[in-house]
Amino acid sequence: MLISGKDLLAVAAANDFAVPAFNVSDYSMLRAIIEIAEEKQSPLIIAIHPNEIANLGWDVMPSVIQIARKASVPVAIHWDHGADYEQILQAIQGGFTSVMIDGSLLPFEENIAITKKVVDAAHAVGVSVEGELGTIGKTDSYAESGADTIVYTVPEDAVTFVERTGVDSLAIAIGTRHGIYPSDLQPELKLDLLAEINNAVDIPLVLHGGSNNPDAEIGEAARSGVNKINISSDIKIAYYDKEREVLQDLSLREPDAVQPPCRTALKEVAAQKIELFGATGKAALY
Repeated sequence: MLISGKDLLAVAAANDFAVPAFNVSDYSMLRAIIEIAEEKQSPLIIAIHPNEIANLGWDVMPSVIQIARKASVPVAIHWDHGADYEQILQAIQGGFTSVMIDGSLLPFEENIAITKKVVDAAHAVGVSVEGELGTIGKTDSYAESGADTIVYTVPEDAVTFVERTGVDSLAIAIGTRHGIYPSDLQPELKLDLLAEINNAVDIPLVLHGGSNNPDAEIGEAARSGVNKINISSDIKIAYYDKEREVLQDLSLREPDAVQPPCRTALKEVAAQKIELFGATGKAALY
């Protein structure tokens, strides 16, 4: 059930829930998120960042496409935080059904120009496009490049951006940060700003930096116009914490002994996110 991001998010927008976009860094993680999406009967976005495809290698894409096509739930394959036009073209040629062009650190007019260029190319071949307006903060060196301080999305600018670019979805800045928050930094979403943006534009909104935020705020966002929420750090921490635990047994050396409990740990976290986003059982709507 491989479909475009636009078709996936249209149903979420009409029914007030958010589709989970889980970043995967290896095939074992990919298997785990497909399995939990099928168990929860949730639509799913497989998100792959340029750094992740560099680690995986482009030759993995036929397998990603095949597992998405065979899934019993609707799935989109999403290029996360595309940096430039050439990179986006490579993602489209590689089989992604949704792409993000991140011009959020560019001046407003330059962000519009590069996003519109990507939209024109992607829409010609049926691929949906996510843009970003405003800047997501970052927490550490592992986090996606972003601003040291958050630049919140201005609703009036969002209207102009959507009208002039034709994007299918818009990532907004309402207080999240990429990565895991340190103890001295408390996340707080501006849900009033989300309401303003949601009232101003008529396309699905996207929340980046969804990991490590208060459940109550994320759950409210998913009911208030945010239809895609990106989760990377939370599931990777669960996976690798369990792997470190399992590998305390120095007699283990085979992946079929090490990886299954790691997948189980990831699935437990992913299941909680799916419930929180209101996506459980929503595959039946497609």
